Amino acid sequence: MAKDLRNEPEDGLTAAERAFYDALAHNSSAVDIMSKASLRIIATELVQTVRSNSGTDWWRRENVRAKMRVAVKKILLHHGYPPDLAKDAIKTVLRQAEALAAELS
Repeated sequence: MAKDLRNEPEDGLTAAERAFYDALAHNSSAVDIMSKASLRIIATELVQTVRSNSGTDWWRRENVRAKMRVAVKKILLHHGYPPDLAKDAIKTVLRQAEALAAELS
């Protein structure tokens, strides 16, 4: 099912939102528990959070990385992302944010 979600058309998601959506949908257990709409909402909020909390070379500064981790964790918890999967999702989202840092800044 996760592969089907990743292969779906973007449904109005920006490239950055799609990248976070794919990062969240990478875990098939999360996809089974959550709806596609919830994952889209989370992806949109993640992009907004990364944009508002990032700056030049933010991924190199531990205090900013910690702030970003907390913000991502709050978003996942707020939307009911499975807590047992959240730790891996946070790591994946932060790696994705680092990869998209130039675009999002």
